[in-house]
Amino acid sequence: MQGFVRVSAAVPVCGVADFEANRAHTLALWQQAHAEGAAVVVFPELGLCGYSVRDLLLDGQLRRAVDESLAWLCAQGRDLAPLALVGLPVAVTPGLYNCAAVLQGGRVLGVVPKAYLPTYREFEEARWFRPGVDVPAGSTCTVAGQTGVPFGTDLLFEAGGLTVGVEICEDYWVQVPPSAYQVGAGAQLICNLSASNFTVGKAELRRLLAQAASDRGKCAYVYVAAGPGESSTDLAFDADAFICENGAVLAESTRFARTDQLVTVDVDLERLDRERLSTGSFGDCARANPRPFRRVPFAAAEAPAPLRRAVDPHPFLPRDPATLARRCWEIFEIQSNALATRMAAIGRPKLVLGVSGGLDSTQAALVAAQALDLLGQPRSDLICVTMPGLGTTPGTRDNAQTLTEALGGTFLQIGVSEASRLILGAVDHPAAEGAEDVAGLLARLRVDPSLGDVALENVQARLRTLLLMTLANQHRGLVVGTGDLSEKALGWATYAGDHIAMYDVNAGVPKTLIRFVIKWVANERAATWTGDAGALRATLFSILDTPISPELLPAAEDGAIAQLTEDAIGPYELHDFFLYHFVREGARPGRILDLARAVFPRDRYDTATLKRWLRVFLKRFFTQQFKRSCTADAPKVGMVALSPRGDWRMPSDARPGAWLAAVDAWQEAKAP
Repeated sequence: MQGFVRVSAAVPVCGVADFEANRAHTLALWQQAHAEGAAVVVFPELGLCGYSVRDLLLDGQLRRAVDESLAWLCAQGRDLAPLALVGLPVAVTPGLYNCAAVLQGGRVLGVVPKAYLPTYREFEEARWFRPGVDVPAGSTCTVAGQTGVPFGTDLLFEAGGLTVGVEICEDYWVQVPPSAYQVGAGAQLICNLSASNFTVGKAELRRLLAQAASDRGKCAYVYVAAGPGESSTDLAFDADAFICENGAVLAESTRFARTDQLVTVDVDLERLDRERLSTGSFGDCARANPRPFRRVPFAAAEAPAPLRRAVDPHPFLPRDPATLARRCWEIFEIQSNALATRMAAIGRPKLVLGVSGGLDSTQAALVAAQALDLLGQPRSDLICVTMPGLGTTPGTRDNAQTLTEALGGTFLQIGVSEASRLILGAVDHPAAEGAEDVAGLLARLRVDPSLGDVALENVQARLRTLLLMTLANQHRGLVVGTGDLSEKALGWATYAGDHIAMYDVNAGVPKTLIRFVIKWVANERAATWTGDAGALRATLFSILDTPISPELLPAAEDGAIAQLTEDAIGPYELHDFFLYHFVREGARPGRILDLARAVFPRDRYDTATLKRWLRVFLKRFFTQQFKRSCTADAPKVGMVALSPRGDWRMPSDARPGAWLAAVDAWQEAKAP
């Protein structure tokens, strides 16, 4: 699949000084990696002889047997596609080195020695080996019957858009690991051949180091520790292997398993390249710390379909419940503390908020109540205004009032229907023709729904904003905006209507996450906020069950909501998925569709539906930038934000044609 490369971490069963068995297990896993479409496969440190052979490393017979095993692997793996990195001792004047041999096409392409040798606690590698940092740049060696093989820590391996760097065990435990220079020189994949005996807690530390290295280096990191069969004389080994990308663990082995294991996953090279481009300090650091490398070519193909990688259909929602709860707490604290800071800076105003009984205004009300608590202001300083319009239903109106009362706020109701009728009449709108009152206007709209155009909808939104701003002036207040990140992305707001506020608390929170924050407040905070926690919780859950709607067109005769937002602009779960990958990952339309097709079931969204709603997202994202360009201040809460003063700077007249054409041209990748 375009932009991905498949990599494998191989953990073979090991026999100490059992050369024939070790090379056979290595070949079998190499063949398996080939069958699975891997471009690179990484084996453990000193895997051809066993890390724990100790003083046998100085024995000539061992070195000859290992070299013969390497030659055998080259011959047997001549037709295997993956670049294989295998561990073995290599004698190069003036000493012995702990090395990774890099194999492909029946040849040893290069040999990388371990840069740093551990000589503390249970480790004594300097007893047998010389450090790779002493090897002069440009060196060569003779291995497996091949002369002039590139040898040294100055090697990188390149195949098209993929560059591979190599570390060996201790190299990534030091304060300035070789990979720090390798990623600066362009390596997106760092491979660590390790033995690493296990002690309690060490597995977590290994992951911490690799995750940090992959995050700082904007790279993928493959770590492979020794498998079962290493000597238990003084140490224990746990068959630990994992693959990280940009700070996250993508896949890992079963620790302490006593059979061969192959961990395979697709690494996203496009994502890593985007991270490097968008993080200017990465390039600055690379230029400030240059190191010359020899570049050895090899062959690598893109990852075949289907995608071997976990892709989250809801990227803003952590899968783990504990992590989700912690994220909701963090978001709520960011929102409420940011609002409190703004209030303190301008003289502790009252807060004026339009409440509709929907998700966004509910979240804003909860945040506002918390902000007042933080500043020691009474909850009565929260002025919640419900402004029934032509489509307001009794259920949402009642939820707005119950919510305000449960929070201890001041509740006001000011309808906008009559004022809307007057303005529509003043501009000779056809819906107002002959309508002497609101009932007449509603009757005309039910008879001819086509009269309910954007002018009729938006006059209500603008009147509501006029009322809120006027109340703020009257009460020395601050109008709190309610629009969320998803609505900002789609421009799903009325310009100079709900698009305008004095401070936007929800602008950094996507729609798919807002409902979870509300649920968290209902379960974790409601009991400490009010004497009637039951009423607050019941109201919050009623709001969570209410369909998303702007309620700007008349309800049906039976009171049912006439407008459903997701019917008009598409499912928010798709738009949030598109938003995350387009803005956070910089993904092209074809990449977004590849990922969406991999994670959303066909019986929920067929391919035509995915393309339809991605077109809607892209067209609205481009054409609605003018609304974002003059949006109110708002706190950033996550990795995706659209503030024109911070994360997203885009001209309002950019054209989406090339992106829409890419959607139309996309075809689903087929498995071989």
